[in-house]
Amino acid sequence: MSTDRPRGPGYEEIANHYRRKIDSGELQPGAKLPTVREVQTIWNVSNTTAAAAMAELRRAGLTIARPRVGTVVADPPPVVVTGVARIEQLIRTGKPYQDGETKVELIRPSLRSCNDPYIADQLGIELDSEIVLRVRLFSQDGQPKAIGVNCIHPRALAIVPELVEGTELPKFWQLLYTERTGESITPANELFHARPASNDELAAFNLADVPPDMAVPVLVSNVTFHTDDGQPIEVWEDTYAPGTRKAVPRAQA
Repeated sequence: MSTDRPRGPGYEEIANHYRRKIDSGELQPGAKLPTVREVQTIWNVSNTTAAAAMAELRRAGLTIARPRVGTVVADPPPVVVTGVARIEQLIRTGKPYQDGETKVELIRPSLRSCNDPYIADQLGIELDSEIVLRVRLFSQDGQPKAIGVNCIHPRALAIVPELVEGTELPKFWQLLYTERTGESITPANELFHARPASNDELAAFNLADVPPDMAVPVLVSNVTFHTDDGQPIEVWEDTYAPGTRKAVPRAQA
């Protein structure tokens, strides 16, 4: 008679079991997960399989190890609120900001020379041409979360001259443009990349004491908006505070 144990599930099946419990809220942030030895016993698997399952949860950012406690469910990553999401919310609800969110104008809308090759290329202008530049710092419950940079093609001023007049616009400038021209403004795909934060960005995020030889990575999103005739009208760039991650739907088993 064979004494072999029935083969248990693979590590992915075990990891997905706990993933579903976390996604559904059954396991809340801070909830303790079983140890590798306990997983091995519960699922009747080898130590290697149990360890791989728990490592998969850590790799996905769903759990963290806490000294003297063990493995617990991690807090959810900061929410990425992109330029496109802000505009969609504004159109849908009339509110430009999330609950608890505030903004500070770092640079009020004004004409500035553009020496960024990417922005110039996206707007279809010569390097060092003038653009309308606006820079804002968004905070959530008092904590700085994102720097929003709006680079607007100067031809927009023929339709919305109030952009640089120093007065508060009655509504988002793109909506004014559409009302006055009948042309809609639509975004292309959002692009995400990471790069080291500049000194100005570190200062805005209250991280000015970072050693000068230390690179602090930040997540950056870019999106270019076009009018109905396909002409670029605005580039919106958001730089997110260190530790922010782009959340994507998790695969379910």
